[in-house]
Amino acid sequence: MASVLVIGPHPDDQELGMGGTIARLVSQGHAVHLVDMTDGEPTPLGSVEIRAREKAAAAKVLGVERTLLGLKNREVVHDIASRHKLAAVIRQHRPNWMFVPYPVDAHPDHVAVTRIAEDARFDAKLSKSAIPGEPWHPKRIIYYFCTHLRMSFQPTFCIDITEQMETKLKAVACYESQFVKNNSPVPEMVRTLNGYFGGRIERPYAEPFFTHEVLGLGGLDQLI
Repeated sequence: MASVLVIGPHPDDQELGMGGTIARLVSQGHAVHLVDMTDGEPTPLGSVEIRAREKAAAAKVLGVERTLLGLKNREVVHDIASRHKLAAVIRQHRPNWMFVPYPVDAHPDHVAVTRIAEDARFDAKLSKSAIPGEPWHPKRIIYYFCTHLRMSFQPTFCIDITEQMETKLKAVACYESQFVKNNSPVPEMVRTLNGYFGGRIERPYAEPFFTHEVLGLGGLDQLI
């Protein structure tokens, strides 16, 4: 079984972008841990305390634990300090795979977080550094889509989440301050988007992913 880190700029990004895949990986016995780079506040109807309760409830739905890195929402900067802070978390959890946001995005926090995560992956393997923990290098870095752009993206592959779709939406609904109290159209948009990508692989629902690096398969029998 694999160890997996899912990096999110704000609480709810992981659930929106790949909540079904998270639930599926957990059901398969993989060790999945979420990293929230910021607490997501301020927002119009939220607070630090509210968002903490919401993300804890969502994590419970998905069957995972999560870590708050503590960068400042709306002001995330790609710098050495942030890279090394995340590299220490990578060394702690020693993931085989890292999931990070797709790098083309309108939200500056998302763009910065992806750069931080890419470089932290490299930093985590360095010897003779002040980063806490033993050197570690995740084998795979995979991008998930939580973009703020109205863009048509072409994934490298999709994961069937038909059995996990309702679990994903239940986790998203835990963020009442973001998607319930304001009657947000986002949950229905997520269902529509995942339905579209499900159609791309002849399944009811799927989540899209992208990778720059070549992926290896044990055999074509793993394809659906």
